[in-house]
Amino acid sequence: MSLRFTPKKGLLTVFAALIAATSISAVAQTSSAWPTKPIKIIVGYSAGGATDVLTRLVSVNMSTTLGQSILVENKPGANSNVGAELVARSPADGYTLYAFSIANTINATLYPNLGYDPIKDFEPIGMIAKIPNILVVNPNLPVKTVADYVRYAKNSKDGVTFASSGSGSSIHLSGEMFKMQAKIQMLHIPYKGSAPAVTDLLGGQVESMFDNAPSALPHIKAGKLRPIAVTSAQRSPFLPDVPTIAESGYPGFDVQSWFALVAPAGTPKPIIAQLNSALNKALNSPEVRQRMQELAATPEPGSPEKMAAFEASEVKRWREVVKESGAKAE
Repeated sequence: MSLRFTPKKGLLTVFAALIAATSISAVAQTSSAWPTKPIKIIVGYSAGGATDVLTRLVSVNMSTTLGQSILVENKPGANSNVGAELVARSPADGYTLYAFSIANTINATLYPNLGYDPIKDFEPIGMIAKIPNILVVNPNLPVKTVADYVRYAKNSKDGVTFASSGSGSSIHLSGEMFKMQAKIQMLHIPYKGSAPAVTDLLGGQVESMFDNAPSALPHIKAGKLRPIAVTSAQRSPFLPDVPTIAESGYPGFDVQSWFALVAPAGTPKPIIAQLNSALNKALNSPEVRQRMQELAATPEPGSPEKMAAFEASEVKRWREVVKESGAKAE
């Protein structure tokens, strides 16, 4: 059977084709001209923390590559949820980005009424870096190995106390994950930030902590804290003689704080590609890598697709830990 061409059908076909061509052309022009003004990156924490420092570090190099200023703004609140929700509701034009982190994948389960979806509301740009945590104890504690730590917890009436920078942080959930695997009694003592937690650990008010490496290392070098194990799969080059938890009898244990960049969902793919290229270039630059080494951070260049897969696995992983530990948002 043959199809007859009619003037009405012909006009509709031409009109549809013109609309499609115009839309494609508009997207192409938008992405090719981008960026034409400064870019903003929202950090969901106060200035000076690891998320803030790493974001500012890569933004300087990315700014040179993209030919536009990149402004970093701190919007702290609700374990970074305030900043995340702000960006999730921003225009998907590549000019407002978010410093995504492990906290956002934990928050997906920790907060019952989250104002955004960490998977659906963002376009991954790429990973920035990973930082291990270190199980440290007050030197007065009779513990030098992971086996000692487990033995001490089992022999103590109330178990062993461990501090954190707050409920739901990677510092807290590193401890909860170990507690689950070691099957020991551990009492979590949350603080409003890492600094006061470390202060009480140094003073002996709490016995241990799974602290971020940059925070713990100065106290370890000064002999004020004793390192027991690192939470990453590999040993830290800064503490080559300190074993991992995985090699201390808990295979597969691998927890690191990590940091990444995302844009609002719907941001054009060509813009995401430009941002990813600029980010990877920054992460491969000698000056950025040197500074990250000083921060005990490992740069993680890669594709948006690789980050998307990692992010989804982290949401699943922490959902199980949050539910089993009974962790609640503060």
